[in-house]
Amino acid sequence: MRALCLFFICALSALTATAQAAEARAAVASNFLATFRMLTSDFANKTPHQIVIISGSSGKLYAQIQHGAPFDLFFSADQHRPELLEKEGQAIKGSRFPYALGRLTLWSPKPNFIPVDGKTALTREDITHLAIANPKTAPYGRAAEQTLRSLGLWDQLTPRLVYGENIAQTFQFVSSHNAELGFVARSQVAGSHNQESGSHWDVPPTLHDPIVQEAVLLHQGGTNTAARAFLEYITSPSAQAIIHQQGYGIPDPEKTP
Repeated sequence: MRALCLFFICALSALTATAQAAEARAAVASNFLATFRMLTSDFANKTPHQIVIISGSSGKLYAQIQHGAPFDLFFSADQHRPELLEKEGQAIKGSRFPYALGRLTLWSPKPNFIPVDGKTALTREDITHLAIANPKTAPYGRAAEQTLRSLGLWDQLTPRLVYGENIAQTFQFVSSHNAELGFVARSQVAGSHNQESGSHWDVPPTLHDPIVQEAVLLHQGGTNTAARAFLEYITSPSAQAIIHQQGYGIPDPEKTP
């Protein structure tokens, strides 16, 4: 009888744990994908919840959300689109917050190809292709365009530009040697997940607008336990340590523009 009672207690506990576990769908900007996978793995070790990841450029994910894509969370590579979703009534008002500061870097898989002065590398005569993300849909692409304009090289280099749909595809263009160099996310070069070598030049932040990456809770996720728990987890010391280790800055909400 005692064994039977213990069996039912264990079974009830298992059912309770299962009932408490939830799943959320997160739309994640491609530059943050590798870091986000690390975060969801750590989150899964700490909670019973699971996060399903859908990745792409911030612009395309925003468009999908507008057309009713069933996402609970949106981790954008900018501030603009989460703010628009909040204003359009597709996100929970007051849930938007900065989770990372993006860094732009000029990268080549060739060692010593990029000297200390990045502008010198950009004016090399042997460069036939320079990869950047699409400035119309990808915040890192917009920052790359602003950088080239600040350096006075936009008109000169426009004929050599190849555009990635997002920053992940831009990185692929360079790593596959289809472009001699390109503007990518610093996290793609400095993160522990990156196995590439080569040379790079970290773009001074004064050359482009800040890349403040924001997250927002979408209306579908308003009652989703996993979605809310994950947003709370992102602000924890363990999550912020992972974000910082992967080449991002940690925003100060009081100083974030």
